[in-house]
Amino acid sequence: MMPALRIDGYVIVSADGMLANAARVMPDGLKFEGDKLFFTAALDRADLIVHGRHSHEEQPNSPRRKRIRLTRSINAIAADPGNPRATLWNPAGASFEAACEFAGMRSGTVAIIGGPNVFAMFMDRYDTFWLSQAPRVRLPGGEPCFPGVPERSPQQILAAHGLKPGEAKMLDSADGVSVTPWRRGL
Repeated sequence: MMPALRIDGYVIVSADGMLANAARVMPDGLKFEGDKLFFTAALDRADLIVHGRHSHEEQPNSPRRKRIRLTRSINAIAADPGNPRATLWNPAGASFEAACEFAGMRSGTVAIIGGPNVFAMFMDRYDTFWLSQAPRVRLPGGEPCFPGVPERSPQQILAAHGLKPGEAKMLDSADGVSVTPWRRGL
């Protein structure tokens, strides 16, 4: 791992550990104003966003954010022809460090925003994983936040990778939505 990079993950999940419905779409029922404000502020502070094809933040500042998008459509690393602030990266053809170098990222905070396989790639590298939970939402047959869910909970998977929970913060008291920082080395 590049020592000058801090790697943080962000996801909101339903009570059953899903980040999207069966159609791989985040439903409105999993969107909460408090979590949106938390997520937006975190991405505004990040120096680089990393995500897969289906994960994106769709926010007013999105076009201004430097990003790496994972794809199998290229051999290794390339500039994104549709976005001058984006790098395309195929992990089968190049390392994360090489993709960061190509993107001009040598230090700072990297925000990993999904999807499930992207989250899994960084499980042993997160400094902090911010797990937001919507305990009153269920998405039967939905897309799990990590490979291995629902057989194991998101918390069990994070703990299995050496992350420990910190104090939860309430983001939306009316719906019980909270965020818990899972940190390495506590």
